[in-house]
Amino acid sequence: MKLSDFDYELPEERIAQSAAEPRDSARLFVHRIAADTSEHRRVRELPDLLAPGDLLVLNDTRVLPSRLLGRRASGGKVEVLLLEARAGVWRALVRPGGRMREGERVELENGALAARLARRLEGPEWEVEIDLGASGASVEELLERHGRMPLPPYIRRGEADADTAAIDRERYQTVYARERGAVAAPTAGLHFTSELLAALEARGIQQTHVTLHVGLGTFQPVTAEHIEEHVMHSERYVLPESAERALRAARERGGRVVAVGTTSVRVLESCAAGGGLVRAGSGETRIFLKPGDRLQVVDALLTNFHLPRSTLLMLVSAIAGRERILRLYAEALAREYRFFSYGDAMLLLP
Repeated sequence: MKLSDFDYELPEERIAQSAAEPRDSARLFVHRIAADTSEHRRVRELPDLLAPGDLLVLNDTRVLPSRLLGRRASGGKVEVLLLEARAGVWRALVRPGGRMREGERVELENGALAARLARRLEGPEWEVEIDLGASGASVEELLERHGRMPLPPYIRRGEADADTAAIDRERYQTVYARERGAVAAPTAGLHFTSELLAALEARGIQQTHVTLHVGLGTFQPVTAEHIEEHVMHSERYVLPESAERALRAARERGGRVVAVGTTSVRVLESCAAGGGLVRAGSGETRIFLKPGDRLQVVDALLTNFHLPRSTLLMLVSAIAGRERILRLYAEALAREYRFFSYGDAMLLLP
C-alpha cells in the first residue's frame, strides 16, 4: 500500500478550532460494518447505541500543560515544549532551536521557571535542565500553574487571550484524566461528560481504564512511500490488572470491547493474550495497525476524524477497510462534520 492511498481532500474550514459545547453535543457518525449502514446521531446518545454488558475502554492519560514561552538573555523570544523527563533531564522541543547554544539559559513564563539547554539532539530537540528556583514545587506542579496546553498545530491560537487559554486548559483534557504524561489528548475521550459516563453505567455498560501517554510522534508525518516501511514512534502504556479482569468478565458475559480512541486500541492490541483477552503489563509500544492486520481484542471503536496520510487513519482502516473509511469520510465532509481533535466523532460497530 502506498502513502497516497490514504489521502483525501480536506477543506480548511472543516478543521474544528473549538470544542462542542457541551462536550457530548458533538455529532456522531455511526457505522455498522457488517451491514454497511450508517446513521447520524449525537455523542450523548451513546447509551442507546451500545448494549448492556459492553465494556468501554478509556485512556486516562493526563495532558501536561508543557508549552512554555520565554526569552533569551538577549531578549529574543523562545518557546519550549517539554516532552518527557528521564533521570531529571527533560527532552524538549526548543524554537528557535537552531540559534541556541549548549549551556544557554532561558527564562520562562515571566520568571516562573527557567531552563538550561544542556545538549542538542536532532532537529529542534534538546535535553534541558529545569531550574525551579526557590519555589519548592515540582516541574509538573509548576507546569500546572504556569504552562500552556500543547495544542496541535492545526488549532490556531497564536498568543491566545487568558479566557481562551483557560477554556483550552479544561477542554483539551478528558474529564477522567488522572495519569500525567501526555503531550496530546486522547481526543475521542474529550466528548464524555460525567453525566454521560453515569448514564452509560446505569444502562449496564461497564467502563475500565488503561493509560497510553500520547507522544509528539502522533503528529509526525509518514514519509515512507510504502507504508509497510514506516517506522512507528513509541509510546508508554500501562494496562492494569483491573482492566484485564474487566475484559475477561466482558467476554464471559458476551459483551463487546469498545475502545474509546485509537490510543486505547494500541494498548489493548499490544497486550493481546489470545482468545480476545489481554494480559496486564506496562512498557513502550510501537504497534502499527494498518489494513490487513486483524485486531485480536477490539470489537468496536469510538474515534474522531483523522488527518490524511496519518497512522491513525491507517489504524481505523484496519477495522473497516481503507476504501470504506475514505467513503465514510467523504460522506462526513458532505454532511459538514467537524474534523480532528476538537471535531466530531465516529462510532464503528461490528
